[in-house]
Amino acid sequence: MMFLEANQVVKKYANHLALNEVNLQVPENSIYGLLGPNGAGKTTLIRIINQITGPDSGEIIFNGRPLQTDDVHRIGYLPEERGLYKKMKVGEQALYLARLKGLSRHDALKKLKFWFEKFEIQPWWDKKVEELSKGMQQKIQFVVTVLHEPKLLIFDEPFSGFDPINANLLKQEILALKKNGATILFSTHNMGSVEELCDHITLINQSKTILTGQIDEIRQGYKDNLIKFDFTGNETLIREKLRGNFNVEKVEAVNGHHTAFVKMLNDATINDMIGAVINDAQIHGLQEVLPTMNDIFIKVVEHSNLSKPEN
Repeated sequence: MMFLEANQVVKKYANHLALNEVNLQVPENSIYGLLGPNGAGKTTLIRIINQITGPDSGEIIFNGRPLQTDDVHRIGYLPEERGLYKKMKVGEQALYLARLKGLSRHDALKKLKFWFEKFEIQPWWDKKVEELSKGMQQKIQFVVTVLHEPKLLIFDEPFSGFDPINANLLKQEILALKKNGATILFSTHNMGSVEELCDHITLINQSKTILTGQIDEIRQGYKDNLIKFDFTGNETLIREKLRGNFNVEKVEAVNGHHTAFVKMLNDATINDMIGAVINDAQIHGLQEVLPTMNDIFIKVVEHSNLSKPEN
């Protein structure tokens, strides 16, 4: 079931076309990556889903029906630009934001106690927000985003300001939220986090959708027949044996152990490769190399930019 859909969404600002018939299909109980370079239109789409602004045409479908005003209580939004009031005390502000999401004071305090203990931030309850580090403020905002247990969570660059330890802590919490039934829309420039967390992605560039699908299928679709080959033996002889149907692109050697990156040509297979070198090398490992999401992101965006019609 698709929990969130954007159908042919168009948004213009003066002479700028921010979204040009963008489509999005987010399966229920998934982590979905919304990707794109700066200025691609991601934030505009997120603002439309949050009803901060509206589309010029197209529609947003939420849980099987058109998005409605009161759906704001079923959505949690962590924006890239943080919105905490710096002069307010942390606990006072967290309680205020929880009440805005419809929680009673009793339930809000109970849930805040749980999360503050979990993140070990109880000592900051009576501190002013301006006394907190950027990472600590981020923890507070994450807590108030998830506190009312929304069915849809939208995280825009959630790891900004976090050191690796706390970034990993947040990743584990995001995975736990999915496990507990949440659907998560996740926007980031960190492609490593995309590979770790996301099930599906949509890539927007210059206001248009240019790539969408499951992470594993996309990586398979952009593979380049490259094999990582670990062996011991005579490198020159192995290069000679592979000549013709294979191209040895790079070899790294350490203490007689070689790691080669070999591109298969002419419909050659891994079995063909093994047959070519089996008598002259001790094979320690053969592994297909799939492109990273970072490689794919750069390749697809650059191709999209080259394909842009001139004015």
